[in-house]
Amino acid sequence: MNMLFNQKKALNPYLPSWEYVPDGEPHVFGDRVYVYGSHDIFNGWVFCLGDYVCWSAPLSDLSDWRYEGVIYKRTDDPINEDGKMVLYAPDVCRGPDGRYYLYYFYDKRSCISVAVSDKPEGPFVYYGKVHDDEGGLIGERYGDEPYFDPTVLVEGKYVYLYGGFCGHGDKSRTGCMVTVLDARDMLTAIEEPAFVLPGSCISKGTGYEDHAYFEAPSIRKIGKKYYLIYSSQRMCELCYAVSDSPDEDFEYGGCIVCNNDTGIDSYKPSDMATAYGGNNHGGLVKLGDDWYIFYHRQTNGTWFSRQGCAEKITIDDDGKIAQVEMTSCGLSDSPLEGKGFIPAYIACNLFKTEGMEPLVDADSSTTIPRITQDGRDGDEELGYISNFKDGVTAGFKYLNIKGITKFKVITRGYIHGSFEVSTSIGGPVLGSVTPTNTNFWEAFEAPLNIEDGVHAIYLTFRGGGSPSLLGFVLE
Repeated sequence: MNMLFNQKKALNPYLPSWEYVPDGEPHVFGDRVYVYGSHDIFNGWVFCLGDYVCWSAPLSDLSDWRYEGVIYKRTDDPINEDGKMVLYAPDVCRGPDGRYYLYYFYDKRSCISVAVSDKPEGPFVYYGKVHDDEGGLIGERYGDEPYFDPTVLVEGKYVYLYGGFCGHGDKSRTGCMVTVLDARDMLTAIEEPAFVLPGSCISKGTGYEDHAYFEAPSIRKIGKKYYLIYSSQRMCELCYAVSDSPDEDFEYGGCIVCNNDTGIDSYKPSDMATAYGGNNHGGLVKLGDDWYIFYHRQTNGTWFSRQGCAEKITIDDDGKIAQVEMTSCGLSDSPLEGKGFIPAYIACNLFKTEGMEPLVDADSSTTIPRITQDGRDGDEELGYISNFKDGVTAGFKYLNIKGITKFKVITRGYIHGSFEVSTSIGGPVLGSVTPTNTNFWEAFEAPLNIEDGVHAIYLTFRGGGSPSLLGFVLE
């Protein structure tokens, strides 16, 4: 069935359903926002198998994302001419010379490489390695802790380069470090690495307990304060720390977003996971008058096909950021239109309600419910949810409902049960439809008794079989 999806609004994920760009670092250059990240592939067997690509959107329309193409190949660096290493999370900054610098690293090296371009959309060409004044590679000298997940901030004559990896319980690692580089060449360290965020093994008494540094730093200056975003020891959450200085005295601020929504108690118990949790990485950006946090979610039942999402945040007068819940709206400044076809891949929640037992961890199983697609990597196939089981719920937030009296589900597969609609977890059933077995996408219709207003929509499957869901229609 060819379902036309015409909703011209920003969504989550913000890129097409067949694109997998995690670790997104958003930056505004001119009148566009550019997102730089690593590049997973559909059905990938490890992280980051693709070359770096870039997507951008005009600030005037955050639904209009443009593919800028491959901006840097993993074989472009002399140390990886055979292509056996993969490119992990990068960052981009604009240097004092007006050129754009891409800071990156490979999975089997501990140093930071740099590429350069005259345009924010690239392509980038290899430039060099971050080194000390004697040529030693920062991160690979004797006694260095490995650099990892670079993020950069340019201020006048200096470039502040942050990075580091500190696995939970790893006493050989300290935390997140910063190295000051000379902005004249963007490569030469003029100060030795200094640690600014503690890992879990040294977090006791620091204020970072239970939310110590793991990986994925992202630096922003907001007003006169420096905000260092990072993935904590819990992996699924992005936290932040704040300082008056770029290289010292960071204090823990809190969690901004978690990709299984634990910590949110507005629509469920705080400790209940309503999505697959996994590693997380992203950054802050101001788009127009609003601030957003970019992050990623896990799809396809694995850790290796991640997709970028974003949520609007609020920074209060004291500089505090409250945790925000995951939504389907993403970069949209209002709820989605609750009419017509709603694709299943924009579900922000996917969990099991029976006994409040969430599906917490994504794995490689082919039997768990998951957001996926047909075809191979690169095929422009609309995403869907496969393997609904009894008690599994998909949540869509938020929809502006007006004058709706019926709904359809578009399903395929072996089906011996019904899809129920509600506007809250465990809430009253407002409509129920019982599809039949079908080998191809087919729509099944039922009445829907729903009031006008802004609602979450939860679709829960009850029964046997393992149907897939392409989406639903509100009429």
